[in-house]
Amino acid sequence: MDLKTLQKDMIAAMKAKDKPRKESISALVQAVKKAGIDAGCRDDIPEEMVNKVILKEMKSVKEQIDGCPDERAELKAEYQARYDVFNEYAPKLMSAEEVEAELKEKFADVLATGNKGQIMKTVMPAFKGRADGKVINQIVAKLCS
Repeated sequence: MDLKTLQKDMIAAMKAKDKPRKESISALVQAVKKAGIDAGCRDDIPEEMVNKVILKEMKSVKEQIDGCPDERAELKAEYQARYDVFNEYAPKLMSAEEVEAELKEKFADVLATGNKGQIMKTVMPAFKGRADGKVINQIVAKLCS
């Protein structure tokens, strides 16, 4: 996902007078721009950084949904709507089966050590932005036992 696509979609949501969608996309655009400024690449933000920010924002909203009390249904619905919009732009993550297959194929020598900490340290950079860390952790634990 690139920043220009996000901005175009935000403008389309404005024209359609879809305020919740516009606010959600706007929040993503702001987060991406802030990350770009922090990284020193304000004008040319790489696609990888945009995807990383989207995943981070999704995680944040998911925590808000989980932490929201049940009696605040309208707030929970607002968070869920935001999460759904973010999910449209999120990069497709690998499934558990795909992660397990790649671990067995490319990291067989590291898996043979049985040291979970060392395995995680080695494989996490390879899966950065392509798979959920929790899924990787579960699969590594399963393969080590």
